[in-house]
Amino acid sequence: MRAYDLSPLFRSAIGFDRLANTLESIHNANVSGGYPPYNIELDDEDHYTITMAVAGFTTEDLEIEVRQNMLHVAGQKQEEPSDRTFLHRGIANRSFERNFQLADHIRVANATIQDGMLEVKLIREIPEEMKPRRIEIQKRSSNIIDNTVEAA
Repeated sequence: MRAYDLSPLFRSAIGFDRLANTLESIHNANVSGGYPPYNIELDDEDHYTITMAVAGFTTEDLEIEVRQNMLHVAGQKQEEPSDRTFLHRGIANRSFERNFQLADHIRVANATIQDGMLEVKLIREIPEEMKPRRIEIQKRSSNIIDNTVEAA
């Protein structure tokens, strides 16, 4: 594993401490391995879907939480009775935690589960004051300029 030292960046950049936290959380998220497998889809410009294969988990076994732009999905599998004898056990039956870093203004719309597939729908909602807006350019009349100069 590589470790990156970002301290030189923060000597001259102010307010970018979230960038370091984001990079660190992405690095830590990769440590969790590949279970459960998931897809991230771009449905359109402002809608995303995360699909996770969670076969064998029920809604009671799963927990989804959002805090500080981090989507946390966890599955806590209940212990099975030990009276079963397996000759081969290839179906994953373990608990998991998976974190997804969310950009600003992304909110979780809903989560559904069907046929062992957990779908989490995400929406980007940019506040009205942050959306681009067109500024109308007005012509100044020469009378306004003359009146302003004469009054000064």
